[in-house]
Amino acid sequence: MRGSSSRMTNDRIVIIGAGPVGLCLSLALAQADLKVCLIEALGDDNFLEQVPRAGTNHPATLEMYERIGLYEKLEPRGIIAPVFHYWDRHEGTLIAAFDHGHLKNDTRFPYVLQCERIKIVEEALKMAKAHPNIDLRLNTEFVSFEQDADGVVAHIVNAAAEQETIAGRYIVSGEGARSIVRKELGIAFEGFTYDDRTLNIEVAYDFKKHGYADRNYISDPNEWSNLFHWKGPPDRWRVHFRTDPKADEKALLQPAALQAQMQRFLPIGKSFDIVGSNLYIVHQRVANKFRIGRAILAGDSAHVNSPIGAMGMNSGVHDAINLADKLIAISRGEADQSVLDRYERQRRHVAIAHTQAQTIRNKRLLAERDPIVRKRNHDELRRTAENPDLARKFLLRTALFESLREADAIA
Repeated sequence: MRGSSSRMTNDRIVIIGAGPVGLCLSLALAQADLKVCLIEALGDDNFLEQVPRAGTNHPATLEMYERIGLYEKLEPRGIIAPVFHYWDRHEGTLIAAFDHGHLKNDTRFPYVLQCERIKIVEEALKMAKAHPNIDLRLNTEFVSFEQDADGVVAHIVNAAAEQETIAGRYIVSGEGARSIVRKELGIAFEGFTYDDRTLNIEVAYDFKKHGYADRNYISDPNEWSNLFHWKGPPDRWRVHFRTDPKADEKALLQPAALQAQMQRFLPIGKSFDIVGSNLYIVHQRVANKFRIGRAILAGDSAHVNSPIGAMGMNSGVHDAINLADKLIAISRGEADQSVLDRYERQRRHVAIAHTQAQTIRNKRLLAERDPIVRKRNHDELRRTAENPDLARKFLLRTALFESLREADAIA
């Protein structure tokens, strides 16, 4: 194996990507006294210049942040949001309001925390830099890797533009959907890509005075949308819209077009203060394997999905903590390497049966065109929200507790 001369340090775990998955995994392992080498392409100069992305953190995920000491750093930077709404944009009416207070006996976090991904990785990166068990390699390009029965070797180009090899016991891909590790392993990324793109517009405006909650899912047969509140200063609201697949990207992002889009959504008699916008493509894909030998996939490297329902980043963090527990057990001699097959069985089941199924269902619910089906869907949501037992069961699923319990039951 090339680079085997660096085997003297192969007792560590090599993790690719300092996103929420890679950072949470690194912290969980380091706090259990395992050595970690965390490799990230971005540097201190551009780490915080990432495109705005997910930021709804479900109660089950907040419990995991608390475990690694991250929650206390995030709460002051986020918005505690116990209630979320479903709206009918076509009728201009509130369909249902769900209150996480129904989970007060299930978790000490009966709410979601609206805290954007960039704040999460910023705080987690500070913790990683301060931990002696984490060798953080910023501004470092991961090129390829090799493995054998004893360990792995990652080939990188370091911050000094020098080629280097990093040896370890395992390599974990937290790289995202374009995972080099997954491609080198020849693992298929099965699923599909939606034809339409999603337009994200960020505005500085108070939507609460119009009756909206901090999180809103808005049903419309022609142009469904989502509306989420983020802490400032200044406070911002992110609005998602479906776009015509044939529409020109540059035209969609023109200031006048963005303003017109927002005025159609809510005419306020003056211009919105638009502070950002971007377009993105939505994929629904799951890797057909999460592990081969000592190489393991987690988060978007293993599964990607529609953001409706905020399950992508959350389920990725759940991958990280599940995997951390198994790597810790192996290191302590409490389990052998076969426990990693259980990681794959558990988390792949969740990706297919919960994350993929629920996000596909969520989009269909918001975009449903048949008026009879729309009415039936809306009536069911209303009945569920108004019945405490049904609401609790619904929230246990949307807050991801159900998926964790199902995974725990998988041997």
